[in-house]
Amino acid sequence: PTASGKSLCYNLPVLQSALEQRSKALYLFPTKALAQDQVAELLALNQAGELGLGAYTFDGDTPSDARKAVRTKGDVVVSNPDMLHSAILPHHTKWAQFFRALRYVVIDELHIYRGVFGSHVANVLRRLDRIAAHYGVRPVYLMCTATLGNPAEHAARVTGRAPQLISDSGAPSGDRHLLFVNPPPVNPDLGIRASSQSQVTKIARQAIRLGLKTLVFEPSRLRVEVVTKYLKDVFDADPRKPERIRAYRGGHLPLERRLTERKLREGELDCVVSTSALELGVDVGSLDVCVLDGYPGSVAATWQRLGRAGRRQQASLGVFVAGSEALDQYVVRHPEFFLEATPESARICADQELILFDHLRCAAFELAFQRGEHFGDSPREEYFQVLVEDGVLHLDGDHYHW
Repeated sequence: PTASGKSLCYNLPVLQSALEQRSKALYLFPTKALAQDQVAELLALNQAGELGLGAYTFDGDTPSDARKAVRTKGDVVVSNPDMLHSAILPHHTKWAQFFRALRYVVIDELHIYRGVFGSHVANVLRRLDRIAAHYGVRPVYLMCTATLGNPAEHAARVTGRAPQLISDSGAPSGDRHLLFVNPPPVNPDLGIRASSQSQVTKIARQAIRLGLKTLVFEPSRLRVEVVTKYLKDVFDADPRKPERIRAYRGGHLPLERRLTERKLREGELDCVVSTSALELGVDVGSLDVCVLDGYPGSVAATWQRLGRAGRRQQASLGVFVAGSEALDQYVVRHPEFFLEATPESARICADQELILFDHLRCAAFELAFQRGEHFGDSPREEYFQVLVEDGVLHLDGDHYHW
């Protein structure tokens, strides 16, 4: 479940292996915020234990002059699937030292990798396995997910491996209270209700006045800025409060987002208004109240957001404020549907032909295919023939070359 300390499940074996065997590990996260958060945690463990290990991020923000140091000195490299696809695998010869010692590949927030995106990521991991095998290693995959209906099945489809599922949680947790709010009608004859945004701001305002650390989820960037400005204006008479209410969304500068994350984690903020950007497992410290403006669209996403509050044994409150949409109204009028429903299952199709052809091209560029070689769980000879006919590959002896 959310906030159950899953990161220790992979950090401990990775650090032990790096210390005892000088092995390497690759961490993959779907967002830069998660990657930065994980590096901070690794550096804290490294410093506390005086381990002397190198943990670095490798993403689009990594300066070009620092990338060589990451390749050669990184015991743990924290990146994302896009960088693995575009900057690591195509240049694997520069990463030869890293790949020869690669033992663990950590994939957090596995539930994000579903649909078309997940199908692409599954093929990127197939390419990773090819490159790893070229350097004589077969890394172990360590995967974590929360709020997913089919974790073992999904992990098997993404990685092509048979996973061992660990689903029991011994993490302590406080009491969780859930409140469903339907805004009052303003015109009963027409069925028009007050806006969910106005109710959310009232609830957040009251929570802040009571000294409760609050996180508000809004469905759009515009709504984030509107609610943030409203809350700051309400507390304008208090010179301290407006600085302790911040917005968090895509489009802010990286330094600004890191500052908000740090202040939230260290308890320096009373309220953060966010898009889904804070839905994933960034450490947000101890929060008391989480307010959702509208139904996110799935049971899994709803629990993921509500789980951001009450992460340190204290009691917490989750508030769902319904919008005027039919789905919101159904959920708020039938809370038993939400409370009894299991999280949705994730689905991918890694062998979808358009996706597969793209990644076969990439894989051939990285390393020539042998006749009869498997990509995934089956040979792809007919695909290679099509690519040869299209002039993408050419057959030289027993190898298909880019």
